[in-house]
Amino acid sequence: MKKSHRKLTKGEWAIMQVVWELEPVPAPTVQEKLQKQIGWTYSTVKTLMDRMVRKGLLKADRIRNLYLYRPAITLSQARKGELTLAIKQAFNGALTPMMQFLLDSNDLSQEQLSQLESLIRQKRKQASKVKKR
Repeated sequence: MKKSHRKLTKGEWAIMQVVWELEPVPAPTVQEKLQKQIGWTYSTVKTLMDRMVRKGLLKADRIRNLYLYRPAITLSQARKGELTLAIKQAFNGALTPMMQFLLDSNDLSQEQLSQLESLIRQKRKQASKVKKR
């Protein structure tokens, strides 16, 4: 499975958030940041982070006896992977029914609707520029 289409677990998301914020970061610092909200021990965090390295989510650099972890994927790639899998599962990969569902199931303000319309107009302009080339 491509990195950009990999679903992260809740725990992996928690670790990635800390690593994206503090990179490069050692495992003890990640454990300290997550201690209050999750309560994981150092060995749990270190084991998960090592697995995440093997899965291609993190990179680890050894400096003497210390490992510093960096993200191997961006926040954008992680989001894209989550959304791509959700769209494939819930909407058979079709964007239009997904958008219709989101529009129908949310109370959007006029401002939010205007923002969405603006995004669509921008995307149309980009698409027309590509076609002209």
